[in-house]
Amino acid sequence: MARPTQRARTLSQNFLADRSTAEHVARLAAADRSRPPLVLEVGAGKGALTVPLARRSRELHAYEIDPRLVPGLRARFARSPHVRVVPGDFLAARPPRTPFSVAGNVPFSRTADIVDWCLTAPGLTDATLITQLEYARKRTGDYGRWTLLTVLTWPRHEWRLVGRVGRLRFRPAPRVDAGILRIERRPVPLIGPAAGHGWADLVELGFSGVGGSLHASLRRAHPRRRVDAAFRAARLDPGALVGEVAPERWLRLHEELAP
Repeated sequence: MARPTQRARTLSQNFLADRSTAEHVARLAAADRSRPPLVLEVGAGKGALTVPLARRSRELHAYEIDPRLVPGLRARFARSPHVRVVPGDFLAARPPRTPFSVAGNVPFSRTADIVDWCLTAPGLTDATLITQLEYARKRTGDYGRWTLLTVLTWPRHEWRLVGRVGRLRFRPAPRVDAGILRIERRPVPLIGPAAGHGWADLVELGFSGVGGSLHASLRRAHPRRRVDAAFRAARLDPGALVGEVAPERWLRLHEELAP
């Protein structure tokens, strides 16, 4: 039988052990509403984040993949009828049809899959996730560079790094610090549904080039004079690398180059 620390590493579990951090994350998860109608928690663990989330939500579904932790969670929230402890993998859950939020201290090894789940859930309003700090910084442009996923989803989702959590606030302590990532679905998308395919085509073309030159990549599908004009409108240097171009500049390029 695996020891608790071995099992935690197998499931990529680093339990949040700092009450003030849990309270802070719960407040961020309810930042736009005093009590969100439905919150799904990813990886409830031992309930450190579940407790403050329960106080700030009308209905809370706490998912936990480790069957050893489920009985303790159910006992802890037995007198909280609005809290439902759900055993099993969060990624196997069907997204609710009604608006909902997601919050959680996510396993670092499964962050990308959990984020993809959130982005494709039509009813998601926002997600507040404790992730590896490097992941949060990359996705939010904190390094001064932007990733393909962030730019692709920017018209519908805003990405923000809203905090940092030191590694020693977890048990067992991970090797690196964590970040608090906020993903918020925009009430009104920045581009209309009819332009969605054109946006995706433009961004994927831009990120497809050899050497990272956005200008050269876009010239593969657009006349040079149009690309030059679009870069002037977006106030971009023709030598700019694709990762250096912020989403707002991409929106201006799209305005100029869309059919």
